Amino acid sequence: MQYLLLIYQSEAEFAKLSDAERAAIYQGYGPFTQSIGQSGHMRSGAGLQPVTTATTVRVRGGKTLTTDGPFAETKEQLSGFYLIEAKDVDEAIGIAVRIPSARLGSVEVRPTIAAPSS
Repeated sequence: MQYLLLIYQSEAEFAKLSDAERAAIYQGYGPFTQSIGQSGHMRSGAGLQPVTTATTVRVRGGKTLTTDGPFAETKEQLSGFYLIEAKDVDEAIGIAVRIPSARLGSVEVRPTIAAPSS
């Protein structure tokens, strides 16, 4: 089963960290990403640009409405994701706890819906 690991952290709090603290977190991602690639769990993943670059799109009454910024104001912003393959939610959680940003923010583990076969 595939799981999306959504990484959330406060951009404001992250900016308050020292250069060395930020570098340590970034450096943790290389070995983590390599390990889940080698184990066969990784399907995809990416970090995201700051929330100030986001655009939210809604369609209401046939009209497209766009808003600068994220869907909602929150204390933590979506900063990246991994799409992984895991046998169950426990295995997915075991992978999620190893994500470096889990020490600062949170990681949401969410199963995906399988696409219907044609």
